[in-house]
This record gives sequence, C-alpha cells and structure tokens, in this order.
Amino acid sequence: MTETKTRSPELLLAAGAIDELRHDLFQDAFAYRPMAPMRTDGPLTRRLPGRLGAGAAWIPHAAVLGAALITFMAGFTETGNAGVLLSGLLPAICVAMTLIRPVGAFWMAMALMPVSAVVSGEGPWGATTFFSHLVVLFVVAARTRPRTAAWMWALTLLLGLVVEGVVTGGDGGSSTAAMAVASAFALLVVSLVQVRREAQREVTVQRTVTAVERDRRTLLEERTTIARELHDVVAHHMSVVAIQAEAAPYRVENPPPELEQAFVTIRENAVAALTELRRVLGVVRADDYEAPDAPQPTLADLDRLLANVGEAGLVTEKAVTGAVRELPQGVELSAYRIIQEALSNSLRHAPGAPARVEIGYVLGGLGLRVVNGPATGPVKPSPGAGHGITGMRERVAMLNGEMTAEATAEGGYEVTAFIPAQPTGSGEPGASGTSGTSSTSSTSGTSGASVEQG
Repeated sequence: MTETKTRSPELLLAAGAIDELRHDLFQDAFAYRPMAPMRTDGPLTRRLPGRLGAGAAWIPHAAVLGAALITFMAGFTETGNAGVLLSGLLPAICVAMTLIRPVGAFWMAMALMPVSAVVSGEGPWGATTFFSHLVVLFVVAARTRPRTAAWMWALTLLLGLVVEGVVTGGDGGSSTAAMAVASAFALLVVSLVQVRREAQREVTVQRTVTAVERDRRTLLEERTTIARELHDVVAHHMSVVAIQAEAAPYRVENPPPELEQAFVTIRENAVAALTELRRVLGVVRADDYEAPDAPQPTLADLDRLLANVGEAGLVTEKAVTGAVRELPQGVELSAYRIIQEALSNSLRHAPGAPARVEIGYVLGGLGLRVVNGPATGPVKPSPGAGHGITGMRERVAMLNGEMTAEATAEGGYEVTAFIPAQPTGSGEPGASGTSGTSSTSSTSGTSGASVEQG
C-alpha cells in the first residue's frame, strides 16, 4: 500500500500505458471477431437500387480480399514458384485474416517480416511485405480504435529498425523510413475518420436525448394545463358544494335531524371528491409525483359505500356468493370502482329505483352484477355523457375481463362483469369464507341501516 502511494506520476503513467498495450494487443489477440457488413444508409449507398444496394454492405470485405489477391499475385510474380509461399501466400493470408482475427493478423504480419528479411537478405521491407503490412495496419486500425493504431505504428517502427540493424547492418534504413511515413499517413487518415464518426455518433445520441426530453417537457406542460383547467372547474364547484352544505342547516330554523344528516353527507362526499381530485391532479402534473400512502378502497369497504349511497336515497341490496377471499389489489380496486360507478349511475339516471349488487367469488376470478329498476318518484333523471360506462369497460379490459352494460326488460339497467383473478393469500381458498355460502344485506335510503340476512 505504501509503495503504491509513493510511486511517481511518471511510473504510474508508464504502468497505465503498458496496461493499455496489453489490453489492446495481447489480451485475446487471436479472438474471432468477424467484420460486420457496412451500413447502407449513407448518402451514396442508399441511392443504389435493390440488390445492388444490399450488396454494397460487403464492399469492405471485397476490398480486403482484393488486396489479399494482389499481394499473392505480386509475390508470385516477384519470386516465382520457389518463394511464393513466403513472399506471396503468407502475406496474402495475413491480409485476409484481418476480416476475422484483426489483432492476430497484425502479429502474424509482424512475425513474417523478420523471417522474410532473413531469407531474402535485402532488409525487412520488400515490395510484397511492405504492401501487405501496410494493408494490415490500415484494416486493423479501422476495426479497432486510434490508440491501438498508435501502438501498432510504434511496434512496427521499432521492429523494422531492429531487423535492419541485425540483417543489413543499418544500410536499409530508407525502407523503414518509407514504411514509417506511409503507415503514419494511413493510420492518421483512419484515426481522423474514426474520431469524426464517433463525434457524429455522440451528436446523434445527444439529439435523441434532447428530442426525448423535449417531448417529455411538452407532455408535462400539456398535462399541467389539463390539471389546471380541471382544478379551476371541478375543484371550485365541489368546494362551493361543500361550503353550502355546511352552511345550509343554519339557514333553516329547527331543521329536522334527517335534513342535517343529509347535508353532512353531502359535505363529506364533496370533501372526499376533492381529496381524490387532488390526488389525481398530483399524478397528472408531474412524472415523479409520489402518491400518498393512503390505502385504496377494496371490496371490504363496500358496506360503507352502500351506506353512503343509502343516505343519498338509494335503496340497495347486496348478495355475496362463493368463498370470500383476498384478491389482488388491482382486482379489488377495479371491482370497487365498477360498483361505485354503477351505483352512481343508478342515482343519476334512475332516481328512486332500488339497486342490487351481486358479488360472486368463483374459482377463476370475480363476478359482479349491479342492476337497478326504472326511475320512480318526482326527481328527474340527470343526463350523462357515457364516460362512466367507458371507464368501467377500460378497467375490465385492463385486467383481461369481460363486461356488459345494457337495459333490462323491466326498464332498468344492468351492469355485469367478470374479472379473472387468483387468490393472493397463502392459505386455502376458503380461508376467509365458506365455499358455497351466500350473504345478503339491504340498505334503506331513509335510515341508512344495514340488515344482514342469513
């Protein structure tokens, strides 16, 4: 630990450079890395028709194989049958090998260069070796990164100088200098192309991120506008209803208890609606909104809902069949909201008519049925836009269930739904109820009392 801390920056820099060299040129040097086809969406290739455009993706592969063929033919012409293996075939294999094992092809070319110099006695860079090594450097640099190209250039120059010093006594320095200049120029061109391509890729990524952020900001602004309009319209009127319901009993001398209770119920419903509205507005206004930890209603809260609508004047009757059990939260909430909306529709569209709520726990899920009779009494039905039925259908469809909503032969309305679900509890299916039992409760619109019947 102490030795690491006392190392000089120069030693750390050298150690880092050696580690980079090992990673780029020694680690998995002969790994299989086939060259991918070229993209055909460029400004020129995308204009090519049909099969010609598809074949353009293999132009780099054809160019490399063409260079390998030229290398072989040049070596054969230079030495004839006698030295074609060393001066033609092996350099051509090095060039072709860059298509599948690029770093391995570089090392093979490096190993071939001193062997060729010793056999020929003319220095490390004969015409064929010079051409093949330059092609290998170019292709490998194009398939790796600029840092690897710099390492390859330095190692090539170093080995060329060593071989010249051993084989020719330093007389052939001009060939190594020519290789150094030619390879430096070729690697510089490749590196510039790679840097430009990487910069374009970064710009494309930044543009994509910017476009996504702009879309999110636009969506958030639209949602904020909707939330503001919803708050200004609905919240204002619900607040007025709550205030008027609270103040109404004081405007009547000696109001009957039933009237006072009715106004209390109106105010409680208005306050509850405002609370739900604020929760929905919070979700609409921001993506990172955290909903409060208040529990969502379930079927266990159904009696409270029936008592609530009973105080509003709706006579309801509840029937439960099957083994009552705990269901997934989404199923419980959706079932509660469907019953709530169906009872609200009964209050608005069929005032004075009784309603019956049936809940059936079956093996594959939950069955619901809410039916009401025709409107009776002096109160006129309220018009509706049909959004409640649409919302119920969306809830059921989200859970892969089925739903029907239609008028009955007696002039009432019936909503039926089936929601597939599996029990969430770890106990037996009938842990919280007895299979095959049913319970019925009736809620009066005048007293709000609930009577359980066996």
